[in-house]
Parts: sequence; structure tokens; C-alpha cells
Amino acid sequence: MRRRLVGVLAASALTCAVAGTAVTGAAAQTAPAGALSAAATVVAAETNEWKNVRIDGGGFVPGIIFNQKEKNLIYARTDIGGAYRWEQSSRTWVPLLDWVGWDKWGYNGVVSLATDPVETNRVYVAAGMYTNDWDPNKGAILRSADKGKTWQATELPFKLGGNMPGRGMGERLVVDPNDNRVIYLGAPDGNGLWRSTDKGVTWAKVASFPNPGNYAADPDDPNGYLSHRPGVVWVTFDPTSATAGKTTQKIYVGVADKENTVYGSSDGGATWTRVAGQPTGHIAHKGVFDHTSGTLYIATSDTGGPYDGAKGDVWKLDARTGAWTRISPIPSSSADDYFGYSGLTIDRQNPNTIMVATQVSWWPDAIFFRSTDAGATWTRIWDWGSYPERTKRYTMDISSAPWLTFGANPQPPEEAPKLGWMNESVEIDPFDSNRMMYGTGATIYGTEDLKKWDTGGKFTIKPMVEGLEETAVLDLISPPSGAPLVSALGDIGGFRHTDLTKVPPMMFTSPTFTSTTSLDYAETSPNIMVRAGNFTDADRPGDSHVAFSTDGGANWFQGTEPGGINEGGTVAAAADGSRFVWAPKGVAVHHTVGYGNGWTASTGIPTGAVVESDRVNAKRFYGFSAGRFYTSNDGGATFAASAATGLPAEGNVKFKAVPGREGHVWLAGETGLFRSTDGGASFTKLSGVTSAVNVGFGKAAEGRNHPALYAVATIGGVTGVFRSDDTGATWVRVNDDQHQYGNMGEALTGDPRIYGRVYLGTNGRGIVYADTGDGGTTPPDDDTTDPSKPGRPAASAITSTGATLTWTASTDDVGVEGYDVYREAGATDVKVGSPSSASFALTGLTADTSYTYYVVARDAAGNTSAASDPVTFKTTTGGSTEGGCTAAYKVANSWPGGFQGEVTVKNTGTAAITGWTVKWTFPDGQKITQLWSGVHTQTGADVTVGNAGWNGNLNAGASTSFGFGGSWAGANGVPAAVTCTAG
Repeated sequence: MRRRLVGVLAASALTCAVAGTAVTGAAAQTAPAGALSAAATVVAAETNEWKNVRIDGGGFVPGIIFNQKEKNLIYARTDIGGAYRWEQSSRTWVPLLDWVGWDKWGYNGVVSLATDPVETNRVYVAAGMYTNDWDPNKGAILRSADKGKTWQATELPFKLGGNMPGRGMGERLVVDPNDNRVIYLGAPDGNGLWRSTDKGVTWAKVASFPNPGNYAADPDDPNGYLSHRPGVVWVTFDPTSATAGKTTQKIYVGVADKENTVYGSSDGGATWTRVAGQPTGHIAHKGVFDHTSGTLYIATSDTGGPYDGAKGDVWKLDARTGAWTRISPIPSSSADDYFGYSGLTIDRQNPNTIMVATQVSWWPDAIFFRSTDAGATWTRIWDWGSYPERTKRYTMDISSAPWLTFGANPQPPEEAPKLGWMNESVEIDPFDSNRMMYGTGATIYGTEDLKKWDTGGKFTIKPMVEGLEETAVLDLISPPSGAPLVSALGDIGGFRHTDLTKVPPMMFTSPTFTSTTSLDYAETSPNIMVRAGNFTDADRPGDSHVAFSTDGGANWFQGTEPGGINEGGTVAAAADGSRFVWAPKGVAVHHTVGYGNGWTASTGIPTGAVVESDRVNAKRFYGFSAGRFYTSNDGGATFAASAATGLPAEGNVKFKAVPGREGHVWLAGETGLFRSTDGGASFTKLSGVTSAVNVGFGKAAEGRNHPALYAVATIGGVTGVFRSDDTGATWVRVNDDQHQYGNMGEALTGDPRIYGRVYLGTNGRGIVYADTGDGGTTPPDDDTTDPSKPGRPAASAITSTGATLTWTASTDDVGVEGYDVYREAGATDVKVGSPSSASFALTGLTADTSYTYYVVARDAAGNTSAASDPVTFKTTTGGSTEGGCTAAYKVANSWPGGFQGEVTVKNTGTAAITGWTVKWTFPDGQKITQLWSGVHTQTGADVTVGNAGWNGNLNAGASTSFGFGGSWAGANGVPAAVTCTAG
């Protein structure tokens, strides 16, 4: 569950009139609704293109909906990130609800979606995020006649729960396939079944429907979350019971009631009865009707999900005879059933083919079942081999989103990546039996060769999620050098983006946080970073909730932590990276010199304060709590409360110090935007800003000497994203009514290298950015600063015809654009390649030959670095390829005085080898302290590692690896050459 409490920001309300039990859309306005009449008070507004910072997915996708009449018309719904439409030409998802603003932020919780099978341009959304007091608004039905380009809304007299328990069941919003004027909505919390007869404009309760559903996960939950009753959870039709234009007569409805879970109507919804003979003891998560055979299939579980479920069954009803048959792949009566079922789908091209998924099977993985004889027999997507081995009918290719392993390397039978979890929606394309998509708790997976399942082949599963961004963003930093963006995210930790248009290879690890709650970097030494975060302490009692990096977030190591910490809170780095202040949630503020080797409690500042650092003075830190501002001038050891008054005393308050301006602080809260130029001793409130969510800074406009200021705020009566180039004297709105992103702004920063670029964190729609004010320009031509000298290359994976060079990356004031790799060749050296990153693969070399290479870095202005020190190595002897091996060395993690190394050995020959030996020479006096998966000796700087007893046999093309811990002092360079000998 991800929760973001709404503040007081609001534009004008989207109004709908209520008369009796019917809700009318007569007063509904075309969305989005904004207080545009107030826009005249805003100095200016820009129209900018907003783009995704690519992560690809990152959250639960409870529903994927294929239109049954139009090929490639597919929608996806999320629990906190809105709805999407599939674009076949680009194979990406297009967001449909970015227009939702702060006033109706809960509309981004989509509990159901319906695509019209008659007029396929029509689509409907049941919107509302929480049914307890976390969401102040009632639910609504959003309707579009142009596939989601524009919308109208009808407010309901009750709330809907797109992020409540049971949200994976469905679909509860469904269009009559014969008479598309008729739409049904299953409502939660005792509100029963609702119906519209005018294409979603007005709604009325179906008074004759007898059962609103009684199931709740925990009826006594004082927060009103687990006490939520999912209610009426799905509706499905028998389309053969009417002709086109006539109301469908036979309708089936699923209810969250373990004793009465399926109801039916034979007269177009006039009367309803409990379907006789139905199973009891479980809840029908899904109900799917096969009109060719007259069969209703249901998938059941013992809870509403989506996080749990330990028993369940699959049943089918012969609608002609009324006979129920249990067709469970593993019945609930079996000890082997430790899961409920969901993700039920029919192959409409071959209706006897059905599939169903485990609703949750955490260990060792999800299981999908497939039947080609209407449930008489089943096959599994994987079977047990000789334990712990599993035999699989699939392969997984996550190259487009490699972070889906979550950095895990589990012991068999578990694997990374997993097939998934919370598999509530599994859908076979009604037009293409080979295509299937399914949602998980982290992404959408899919395949386009599913039918290989039935012929003994292996089908390929890949992420099909590009364009769908569903992370909740908790913090963002954009340092002046290195990667342009580093993020702190809920549920999946966070990422370091070296390219905003590409998915990073991995989330933060060492340690891995479930959610990163705070990030900071040292302003004058931006390679130094710190992050704090959350994880389940019982799972990793030895890990810390704080981590440090000395290479701009590429690698991390954890520090120690004070006792009693369970959540990350906020953390700040001194301007020079020499010390840190940490305010863990629920624990006193602490400070440390160095990288968290020892923490000391700070004094004068309350527990629960938010902390930040001055961006110039390395000993000055700031704090804020309950309307009081605090300052420390001794590195966080002691704080003193400021005399400043009038600051926001309640709500979510954000404040930041200005880069390059000692003592300059901006503070955003529910009562406005405030500025201090004296280290927080006093603050001035900006006129015209009535409320603010967050504030950030970016590169100054041309001719200005103060960083550009960005704010998510209400200015002149309009809530939006604003930029000021004159310290708040005037403002420009840089988003528009089509790009409001719900309750955005928990994270916000400008880019210190590119004027006008702003990064915006959303609560479930990921990270978006825009180049405003004619921003997005490359660094100016008058940049005359050369990049730093690259590190000496190291040669690894040396063969008779090639090798791989890697080196320590250069730094630059505006960023390194790439490198040129040169081979020494007498009077005129030869450029052999121009990689964008600090590695290069050499090919076409001659066997048994010595080569020397060096590297030069360059920036966007054309400045070049001094040449690196050269590396010389010799290729291996050519000849027979029956047996041979290579070794690739890398530093997996590093911290002051210590590091972890990893070496991958690969058989590059055409025949199996029975052993291997790897050798290298450390360049900086490093010492191996322990080594695993091999046997080593070290004499001075020379290291020799032989295989262990179990990993020496390698078939052609096979690989293995060994790792080690080591110590270093002064430098930790990689070896110039790493050799491998087979035998």
C-alpha cells in the first residue's frame, strides 16, 4: 500500500448534481477542471513538453483490458497511477489521466475500467483511490468518447477504492455488449450494484440486487483500510442472450461474500438470484463467460487480496444445465494448494483453452496453469525437477528493464527475476492466441509466442510496460556533475539515471531499501552522496537504514546506525561531504563525521524534525519541526531554534538551501512560500503564493546570478508547477491543465547544468521532466574547462583476438560526453573507438601480440582531457579453440578501506574444460582478506585463483564466478590484465 496524504491545495471542484439515489452528469464539466478564471493573475504561462524519466513500471497493475471487437485496443489500470492505452505502432503505453489535478488527486486510483465493445472509441473509468478518510473526495465515473483523449465526469454518492484491499478483483465496471447504453458498476462498502442507461452520464442503484457483499480483511481495523468491504467485484454477460441493440438478458455478478459469491439475472437485470449449487468458502475474484459453450468460469481465493491468499479453487458452471464442476489445477483440499486463484482468461480463438494464475505464490514463484480441454487437464508453466531444480516452459528476457531482478541472487528453487506476484490480471489477446499480457506487483509482462506452450517449445516472456510509469517519488537530486538525476522511490528503492531516456540497469543495492525516503549530495564534492530508507528489519537485522556513495551513486556502502531505527527519515550531507546529519523517523536526530562509522545524538532539535544542509558552509545544518526552524553551526552537534515566526505549523513542509549562497533557505508549506537570507534567523513570506508543496533550484537564466527557482504551489489562484528567474518576484507556470499529475510535488528539483529543466516527482506516475523557458540547451561554447584525466585502463577478458578495457571515469563541470580510445602506433596513434561510458571492447586483434592503449575524455563543448596513463597487454596464443577461458574482473562494491570484487570466468572454447586458473597483479597494493568459490594465493601484489572443487567443469560457452573481499589504502585501481588458463 502506498499512501500520500493530500494537502489543502485545490483548484475549483468538478461538480455533479445528486438527486435522490441517482447521480446526474448534467452539471459535469469537461475535464480537467481548473480555476482558469484566476489565470490572469499569473504573470505568464508556457506550454512545454513533459517527458517520462524512464524506469518502466514500478508498481502494481491490477487490470489489463482488451477490447473484444477492435484489435490492439488495450487498456491498463493502476492502483495509484491512473490509466493507460496501448499504442501498437510504438509498442508503448499512453497515459490518459495526467489532467487530474490536486483537487481530485484520488481519480488516479482506478478500481475498474471498461472499453465499449460496440462503439470502441468509448472508454469508462471508475475512479477514486481510498474509501476511508485518506481521500476527501467521492468516487466518480469518467467517460471518454475518443479513447481517453478527453473526459467528462459524473460524481458518485460514495467513494471508490482504487488502492484499497480487493482492488485486483474485477472487472466491476462493464458495458453491455449488445446495448452499450447500459453499463454496470459494482460498488464497495455496502453500496451494492449500480447501473447507467445513458452511457455513463447518470447512475442509479439497482434496488433489486440483494447482496452488497460482507467480506472485509479486518472489520475492526481502526484506520478504515482493512475494514474496507470490496462489495460487488465483477460483472459479466452472456452476449448470446440478446441481439444487437437489445439489453443483454443473462448477466452474472461476483460478490465478496464467501457463502454467496455468484449471482445471476435472466431478465436483463430486473431480478437477481443467488446461482444455485455454487461453491462456498471462497471469494470469486474473477468471472469469465465463454459464450460459445455457455460456460461461466470463476477463480476463487480465501481472501480479497492482492497481498495474500492461501487457498482457492477454479470452477465452471454449465449455464444450460446449472451444473457446477470443480476444475482446479490443484484443489483447495490438497496440501499442495497454498494459494488462491485469480488471473483467469479464455483464448477467444480457441475457447477450450483457458489459463489461470496463482493470485499470490511468493515462494518459489507464481504458477500459471493452462488447459486446452476446458479444465479437464492442466499443464504448469513450470514443474519440479530434481529439487531444487525446476523445469520451465518459458524463458525470461528482462533486458529492457534489468532492475526487475531487484538486485537479488536467491538460492534455488527461487530465481530472479520472478514470474511475478499479485497476478490478478492475466489476459490472452482475443485476436491473437500467441499474445498474452499479465500484470504483477512491479510491471506488465507479456509474450507473443504463447502457443509454444502446447507444442513443447519455450515461449519468451518480456516486459511490455514502456510508457507506463508507476513509481511514487519521495526525493530527487540533480548534482552539478556526474549523473544528471538520482531518485528516491517508494517500493523499489531508487535509481541513478545517466540517461533520462534509458532504463537504468539496477536499483540501489548494498544495502537495498524497499523505499528510499531521503537523498542528498555534497554540494562542493558531488560524488559524495547519502541516502536513508526503509526495509523490513526482521528480514535483514544486520543492515543499516543509511548508505553512502563516493562515486556519484554508482556504488554504495552502508554505515552503522544508532539503536531503535526502523525507518529512514531524512538525511543531509555537509557541503564538502565531511559529515552528515540524520533524522531517522521516530528516533532522535544524530550526526557523524565521516561515513557513519559512529553516530552521536544532536541536541537542541526535536525528534521527527526534517534536516537539510547549507550548500556552502560545511558545518551548517538546518532543521524544521512544528513551525520552528533550527540551525546548527557545529556540524550538527548542537541546534538552536530560530526566532522566526509565522512559518507553517502543520502539514507537509519542505525546505532547501540555495547552492552557492550561504545562509539562503526557501521553505514551502500549506500557508505559502518563505525565504530566508540569514540562515533561518528570519523569513519573508512571498506575496501571491497562497500555498506550496515543494521548492527546488536549477541553473540560473542568462544574465541572472541566482539559481532559477521552481515551485509546486498555488499562485494567483492556480495550482501548478512554476518557475521564477528573479527570486520569486515574478512567476511563469510551466505545466498546463493537461499535465497536472494528481498530488504531485513530493519531490522537485531543477537541473544545475541546463537552464529551464525541471524534474517533478509524482505519487504513482513516476518522474517527469520538462525543458522550460527555451531550456534543454547544451552547455555554452565558452566552457573552457577540460575534463579530468581518466584512470589508467585495465584490460580483461583477453583472448587471441580481443580484450575489454575499463577505466575510472573522468569528471567535468558540465558533464563528460564521451571518450576516445587510442592505440599507440609509433608517430601517429590510431583512434579505435569513441564510447560514451568508461569501457570499450577491442576486437580484431592479432594473437600473441603486445598492444598499448590510452584514453582521452571530452565534453560537449569540445574540451578534451589529458591522456590517461597507458595500459599494455599481450593477446593469448591463437590456434585450437577446443579449450580456453577468459576472466572479467570488476569491483562490485567499495567503501573506505575495503571493497568487494567479483571475477567471471567463461569457457570461450568449443569443448568442455575441467579446471581453470586466473591470475592478476594488483596495481595499488590491495590485499585479499577472504575469497569464495575458488582457492587463492597472494604473493605481494600477485594473485592466483584456481577453481573450487565444484565449479571447475565448464561446458563450452558456460560461465562461473568467484568473489572476494579486500582491503585498500590510497587507491583501488583495477588490475591492468587478468588472464585465465584452462586445465
